[in-house]
Amino acid sequence: MTHPPIGARRRRYVLERFVDDPDGFGGHLRRFVAGPLLWGTLESTGHAERTRGGRSDAVATHRIRIAYRADVTPAMRLVSGSRRFAIRAAGDPDGRGRDLVCEVEELIEATGAPT
Repeated sequence: MTHPPIGARRRRYVLERFVDDPDGFGGHLRRFVAGPLLWGTLESTGHAERTRGGRSDAVATHRIRIAYRADVTPAMRLVSGSRRFAIRAAGDPDGRGRDLVCEVEELIEATGAPT
C-alpha cells in the first residue's frame, strides 16, 4: 500500500466528540465539543443515496486520512472550516499504526427556501 507523503496532509480538521447534557425535563441534549486539531487529506469517493423524509437524497462521501489514533469512533465527526463530516467507519488500512482512514459523509445543513 502506498502512503501519501506527509506534505499531502495539509487540510486541518478538528475532531469533535458528542456530549449529552441534561435538558431539565428528564431528557438530554446532544452537543458536540471540539477536541484535538489534526492534519489530513481529503479524497472524494462519490455519492451514496439515503432516504430522508420520504425522498431519496444523494449524500457526498469522502475518505479522510489522518495520523493514527486509537480513540476515533463513528460517534464522532471531523470539521474543516465550515464543512462537517460524520464518521461512518474508521480503520488502520495496513495494521501498522501509521494512518487512520475514515470513511465519512459530508453533513449539509438545511437552508430555507429562496424567496
